[in-house]
Amino acid sequence: MQTMEKRTSPRTAAPKKRETRESKENFALFAPEAQSVQLVGNFTNWENNPIPLKKSKDGTWKTTVTLESGTYEYRFKVDGQWRNDPDCPKRSTNPYGEENCIREIA
Repeated sequence: MQTMEKRTSPRTAAPKKRETRESKENFALFAPEAQSVQLVGNFTNWENNPIPLKKSKDGTWKTTVTLESGTYEYRFKVDGQWRNDPDCPKRSTNPYGEENCIREIA
């Protein structure tokens, strides 16, 4: 009696999972006079989950955030006031007549 081997053809193979890349992104703002700085954006659900920045001795506020590939809009809140990232050249007008900063991660 012959036994038949079961083979998997490329047509019946399981689909490959889509690979998403994560990147550690640095955000910084020079604001030596500030008492608090927060990072808010579409990746924090804006003001619902702000990310606090830490102040360094030179007056620069910094944080690192892990983000997946994609396009993100963000701004800083400095002592409760909205501010843009002066180091971000790419911007998009928001519904409030101001601009959001754009960060693209490949």
